[in-house]
Amino acid sequence: MERLEPRVRQSSRLGHGHPWLTLLAVALGVMVVGLDATVVAIANPAIARDLGATFAQLQWVTNGYLLALAVSLIVAGRLADRFGRKTVFLIGVAGFAVASVAVGFSSSIEMVIFWRVMQGFAGALLQPASLAILRNAFPAEKLNMAIGIWAGTSGLAIASGPIVAGLLVENASWEWVFFLNAPVAAIAIAIGLWVVRQSRDPEATGSFDLPGVALLSAALFSLVWALIKAQEHGFGDPLPLGFFGAAAVLGIGFLVREQRAKHPLMPLGLFRDRSFSAGTVLAMLGFFALFGAFFFLTLYLQQVHGMSPVDAGVRLLPMTATFIVASPIAGALTARYGPRPPLVGGMLLTAVALFALSRISVQADYLSLWPWFIVIGMGFGLVLVGSTEAIVGNAPAHQAGLAGGIQQTAAQLGGVLGTTVFGTVLATRVGDVLLEKLTGAGVPADVAPGLAAAEEYVAQGVAPVPPGAPQPLADAITTGSHLAFMSGFQTALVVGSVIALGAALVSLLVRRGNTTPGTVHAGI
Repeated sequence: MERLEPRVRQSSRLGHGHPWLTLLAVALGVMVVGLDATVVAIANPAIARDLGATFAQLQWVTNGYLLALAVSLIVAGRLADRFGRKTVFLIGVAGFAVASVAVGFSSSIEMVIFWRVMQGFAGALLQPASLAILRNAFPAEKLNMAIGIWAGTSGLAIASGPIVAGLLVENASWEWVFFLNAPVAAIAIAIGLWVVRQSRDPEATGSFDLPGVALLSAALFSLVWALIKAQEHGFGDPLPLGFFGAAAVLGIGFLVREQRAKHPLMPLGLFRDRSFSAGTVLAMLGFFALFGAFFFLTLYLQQVHGMSPVDAGVRLLPMTATFIVASPIAGALTARYGPRPPLVGGMLLTAVALFALSRISVQADYLSLWPWFIVIGMGFGLVLVGSTEAIVGNAPAHQAGLAGGIQQTAAQLGGVLGTTVFGTVLATRVGDVLLEKLTGAGVPADVAPGLAAAEEYVAQGVAPVPPGAPQPLADAITTGSHLAFMSGFQTALVVGSVIALGAALVSLLVRRGNTTPGTVHAGI
């Protein structure tokens, strides 16, 4: 029988512990992370121009943040269970706001990357704690609806992010994209201090599994670093192969450690539940597809089509706004039928949309793009809610923080893998075809080899036109560069489509979670 946490004393403070007010507080906290997911993509070209960032550095603006999240979330979930979910959540929101402001004041790309990493660590504190707070605030019959609204709020932030970011980049500067997080975080902290009831796992005592923390963090870092180096050197190079090997060894070491530890960081028994394991994989694959597609669709619209940040944000609105609609729908479907139907449907929609977008050309008009943006948004909303219920709903209530940490780790690791794998595929393909595309577009044979050395800029959608180049030559370089970018772009989306199709098959393994009414431990 599942062990429940002791019920709390009734509070005389108006609104304290109220489930829906609690949802409002945590949703506002998560909103700052949702805003960050899309505002950065819109700001990336401006950051690159202003700070002279290379393609690899620009990816690190995203990957540094996601990697810090990925290596910290399970630890953060355990901290929330042990020291109090409310406390850890509020510290995370405050830390995220401080790091966001610091990004805005950064004067170099290296400082931006550093503070983005700090944002990741702070985001790791607030995200699993927010899910654990909901798990223990809502009765079973309302939990799926609450998760749907929680995801929908994040979707609202994601949807508004591109337009808000575009307006700020065009009318102020890219720095204000990050300053925006501070007032939202301040409101979340004020409401959270008043209404959120403290909860924790009463059995989360004893020594903390520091060796497990070190092994898991090192394994995840080695995996992502190997993928990034494969993008630079190729998968057959000894450097990425060495890091892939290190990731495997460290991962095995982590599993061995967790089997023997008295107080394991991540009890492996959770993964004996088929639905929990499948939900973890699906959360990773859903974010893999979203982050990979979103990162490069933004570059496509701004660099290839020459759109302004605001125009690109508006054009992406069908994708991001659909999250808002899809999340509550997914919550209702999950409550009635379980997580399997929305997961299968969401992954199939994603696979179809990515494949359709892989067929677009340099000259594709917007009418051929926006319907597929809607399909991606609907698919992601279904997958996000379904996978969250499969993970959190199949975990014991007293380990809700840990389950939230695992869900967010899978999601953010999927985001890292999405941008990295898509980037590796795209950059490799660009390197293979750039010389051919340049000469085919009319660039003289003696000029093209010199331009081919700029492939990392072409992988951003940028045409390396030398200053003072005659207009016919500039046009040929631009045409050839954009054709090379599109070749890589199309290949990356085909890879994503195949992975999403495989994920639809994995979704068939998921069943409904055995959630019980959440109760909380006494606290402030």
